[in-house]
Amino acid sequence: MGYSRLQAPDESIAGMIRRACSEMHPLLIPRCVYDRYPVTVAEDAVSFAGISIASHDLARNLSGCSEVLLFAATIGASVDSLIRRTQAQDRALSAVMQAAGAMFIEAFVDDFNHTIKKEAAAQGRRTHPRYSPGYGDVPLSVQRQFFSLLQCYKINLTLMDTLIMAPEKSVTAFIGVE
Repeated sequence: MGYSRLQAPDESIAGMIRRACSEMHPLLIPRCVYDRYPVTVAEDAVSFAGISIASHDLARNLSGCSEVLLFAATIGASVDSLIRRTQAQDRALSAVMQAAGAMFIEAFVDDFNHTIKKEAAAQGRRTHPRYSPGYGDVPLSVQRQFFSLLQCYKINLTLMDTLIMAPEKSVTAFIGVE
């Protein structure tokens, strides 16, 4: 929401943040699916699992990697439902809930990323920062490759024709492994 330790929200906003988090927390069902693939990286393209993605930015991110991990994660549909119900009654609280939901999914994928980083380090390898479809020159349409390769249905995650995922508080990303 743009606040920091140097600029804390006033008590009214802080109360909405506490309320949003306390209502949302019991509804969280964080789940993830992932798989690893050998990867070939060229200057402006990345290839894995019979798929080639033209992207200078992704190629730069995965430079030096021999493997790419694709993952899809969500915190569950109940969060979306809570946000929709709240929007009808209190738009400000709904906006705070949107931010809280984003914080919860980001915290979950940060934890997942940390686990992958530790596993790689135990093998004497290192990971690159995660990179999602829609970043830089990687088109959002790359979401389709995630859904064709990963068993997203196991975590009740779907991709709509608009390339938006349902539940909305979900993330897909690449993690390169050297």
